[in-house]
Amino acid sequence: MKLIGAGLPRTATTTQMFALEQVGLGPCYHMRDLLLDLDTGLPLWEGAYDGSPEWERIFGDAKSTVDWPSARYYAELMDYYPDAKVLLSVREPEDWVRSMRETVWGIFHGDSVIHHVNSARRVVEPLWRRYTDLMHNMTWHEDTGVLAGETFSDDGLAGVMERWNDTVQRTVPADRLLVWNPCEGWDPLCEFLEVEAPSGELPRLNDTKAFREGIIGDALDAVGEWWTARERPTSGLHGAPLT
Repeated sequence: MKLIGAGLPRTATTTQMFALEQVGLGPCYHMRDLLLDLDTGLPLWEGAYDGSPEWERIFGDAKSTVDWPSARYYAELMDYYPDAKVLLSVREPEDWVRSMRETVWGIFHGDSVIHHVNSARRVVEPLWRRYTDLMHNMTWHEDTGVLAGETFSDDGLAGVMERWNDTVQRTVPADRLLVWNPCEGWDPLCEFLEVEAPSGELPRLNDTKAFREGIIGDALDAVGEWWTARERPTSGLHGAPLT
């Protein structure tokens, strides 16, 4: 492991994954890897949450890691991988709050389509329930969540982000840390990693629309599959014929 991402979700972590793999720090472990194989990854991350991490099994041959849930454990990982550098990706508070409301925060809180369809998915898909329970406990739970606090107001949610970023900067030695806003482009990142900057602009991947498309779409698919597999009655509501 050569680089540990400590940035919060919705700070262009998918863009970081792409960038790190392009400059030779791939594979880059990302939330994507967990979601693609919950059967294998979820028990390992549940073990990490319970205090028995198996980092080598989790990360395999990855040379870098960004996004949740690995960023939650940046302090433990920087001790386990003492030669790895740490990347704290940051974003303007108002932009981050706006993005979180419609994506990650909205899955767990509030009164929105993304919240309600994922609540339904939790009912029909036990593995998704386990996953969202773990993410809630890691992130929002009042005792164990690293982003716990008053997050229903925009100021409160922004304050949670600022608290996290301040803690990372106090924890990581300055010579191992880069605080980077992806809008700064390739140069600061590549200088920090001591690699040549690729030509062209840094791409913007997994924006709010793309995130919602995936999460809401997958939830609707799961509920649809459950509904299709149901045992059908012989008549509809109030005795109406089935069509």
